[in-house]
Amino acid sequence: MRQLRGDRRAGGAEVGLVTGTADAAGAWTGRGAATPTRVLLLRHGQSPLSVDRRYSGRGNPSLTAVGQAQAEAAAGSVAARYPVAGVVVSSPLDRARSTAAPVAELLGVAVEVDEGFTETDFGGWEGLTFREAAERDPELHRAWLGDTAVAPPGGESFDVVGTRVSAALRGLVERHAGSTVVLVSHVTPIKTILRIALDTGPSLLYRLHLDLACLSVVDFWDDGGASVRLVNDTSYLG
Repeated sequence: MRQLRGDRRAGGAEVGLVTGTADAAGAWTGRGAATPTRVLLLRHGQSPLSVDRRYSGRGNPSLTAVGQAQAEAAAGSVAARYPVAGVVVSSPLDRARSTAAPVAELLGVAVEVDEGFTETDFGGWEGLTFREAAERDPELHRAWLGDTAVAPPGGESFDVVGTRVSAALRGLVERHAGSTVVLVSHVTPIKTILRIALDTGPSLLYRLHLDLACLSVVDFWDDGGASVRLVNDTSYLG
């Protein structure tokens, strides 16, 4: 089992470092960055399915007017607080790309699309409310809520999403080692990245709430350490 130890870096801030196995120690090594790779995790703004709290996975709704305003507010905050961000990476889905666009414009960078950060495929539950899905597939829905290996009908399990997102995150940190990256994605991929950074179990996926257009921040060190600096900030939305 991996162990966490405290270490002091940059101004005396304490971060947790993963130790105990060769794989853990080298998990995030890439270009040997002397500084961490900072990943700004921005959830997309409001879409029509968000309004009604419906499962929204691979369906591709656009942002509402409210969602577009949220995206612009988030962009202003990110650009003001993290002007050194050198790249914006986005899920391929429209609600994420439309949230990424104003951030990239203010930072003066292009948007890099990465399929690995797309949302969970909810299969037959796409567009349904929680109650509708539970009534349609009561046993499966109940099992899905307690087991990350269970998938919606025709969709992806959280375990499958975790494998996909983990691989995409490794690639992102390797490509942009030592820089600040804005990653615009969705609830499950962002929770998965926070779970990886915190080195915690699957319960985080069910217990952590992320608001629309919220910002979370994680530093990934080249020795395998990670430091979660911010979670679910929406202060810029007013």
